[in-house]
Amino acid sequence: MNIEVKNSVKPVDYIKSIKILEKRVHDILLGKKKELLWIVEHNHVYTAGINSDEKDLLNKNINVIKTNRGGKHTYHGPGQKIVYFVLDLNKRNKDIRKLIKKIEICIINILKEYNIDSYADRKNIGIWVLNKNKSKKIAAIGIKVKKWVAYHGFALNVSNDLSKYKEIVPCGIKDKEVINMKKLGVAKYRNINKIIIKNFLNIFA
Repeated sequence: MNIEVKNSVKPVDYIKSIKILEKRVHDILLGKKKELLWIVEHNHVYTAGINSDEKDLLNKNINVIKTNRGGKHTYHGPGQKIVYFVLDLNKRNKDIRKLIKKIEICIINILKEYNIDSYADRKNIGIWVLNKNKSKKIAAIGIKVKKWVAYHGFALNVSNDLSKYKEIVPCGIKDKEVINMKKLGVAKYRNINKIIIKNFLNIFA
């Protein structure tokens, strides 16, 4: 599969990024464009997926953008890699569970390169690590499928401000904490975009 790879150096506006993704979905359905892998960072933004619940908003004064991805409330900000993709399941396997499984494997493999052991939890979507005998979330996954074209993606916490999660119940999970790679002792992550691209293409190209 031939996938176009984009890597934005400057932060991308969240709403603008979603419009770009939706345009790519449209173009793929028309046969005009290739599939896409796009790595970005966003400025501070809270988003609510289609399954979000108002009670998960602990600070009612923060601005929240409603989005059509799956999942609940989450936070995006500097130091977090947002890995967007648009994949045509019409040309692949029309199986959402298998797609999510592949994304989970991709994230686990990325973290493995930094000597971080992580795992998928069948009850709570995303990727988790065991830290101080507690399960903590290091990556969130949110997907939307339109006419068997899957898009949105996953968010990997690298060096982001974890205090921002205190304003919400991340992904609706009350009894679990959020963590990032920096907190797990990873000091060097400059080459992370290359590692993300390599592992994503290993699975999806």
